[in-house]
Amino acid sequence: MHVMVTGGAGFIGSHIVEFHLKKGDKVHVVDNLSTGVLDNIKPYLDSPDFHFTNDDILTMDHLARITTWADRIYHFAAIVGMFRVVKDPIGVLATNIAGTERLLRAIDDENWTPQVVMASTSEVYGHSPEPELAEDQVLHTPPSGKSLRWNYAISKLADEVLGLSYFQRKGIKIVVSRLFNTVGPRQTGKYGMVVPRFVSQAVNGEDLVIYGDGEQTRCFIDVRDTVRFLDLLGGNPQAHGEVVNVGYNREVTINQLAEMTLELAGSKSKIRHITYDEAYGPGFVDIARRRPDVTKLARLSGFTPQWSLEDTLGDLIERYRKINRR
Repeated sequence: MHVMVTGGAGFIGSHIVEFHLKKGDKVHVVDNLSTGVLDNIKPYLDSPDFHFTNDDILTMDHLARITTWADRIYHFAAIVGMFRVVKDPIGVLATNIAGTERLLRAIDDENWTPQVVMASTSEVYGHSPEPELAEDQVLHTPPSGKSLRWNYAISKLADEVLGLSYFQRKGIKIVVSRLFNTVGPRQTGKYGMVVPRFVSQAVNGEDLVIYGDGEQTRCFIDVRDTVRFLDLLGGNPQAHGEVVNVGYNREVTINQLAEMTLELAGSKSKIRHITYDEAYGPGFVDIARRRPDVTKLARLSGFTPQWSLEDTLGDLIERYRKINRR
């Protein structure tokens, strides 16, 4: 199989690359390295089955040629991370929507029908009152002007609509994956991701800083399980034209996550809470609860996650310790 990954030098994208190279597929990555890191894909640069293009899908002049080479495309190029979203709300809308539209138009212009796995986000559910979030629920995303954090959710919702429109009108085989808090190796806390931030703080003996009261809940899934789900969905014709939650439905509070990290690391670090205003600036509103309904995911993939949250945290703690010993 020929696999194209936009945003392939990023956290999830690089794991997609690794997964497919292990399967013996040929992989072409397009990434402008705005948040992706070349070190994530450095082990593969000399592989004859791997090619890297340092370019931006908004402007690159040979996008169509790569799409016609690919049997499957993973579209993960986007501005992500709450710190970046709050800092550059205009760029989020422009990049995330225009990049997706340009990719889909390139596929259609070449009259090519690869499998396309598009990354969306659980953020599109907004302030849903439901205890579990299912794909067919009404979405509750507030107007963007109320808080610029919602620009990311709105951009991804626009991407979903674009993708499903190209499926319905153009026959492109698209799966929309709504990702729920994917964590694991190569993720950075630089842009606001909580797990690598907690692990780094615990290993380095620093305070674990929680935003808000810490009673907000999240469900975390290991990136290695996420990539397996994405592969199975992309290859299943029944998933084409569908929106699918990709996550794990074990729910923990952020306070519990911090305590778990400290215990597994054997760390004597303290836990400290700060306000959302201190973390993100005025006007930020967080989501109190976010738990996916994974019924559809299980039916379309036939796969069960292999990594528990404790497994992932333990793995990350060991990796951070090895980095500190170098």
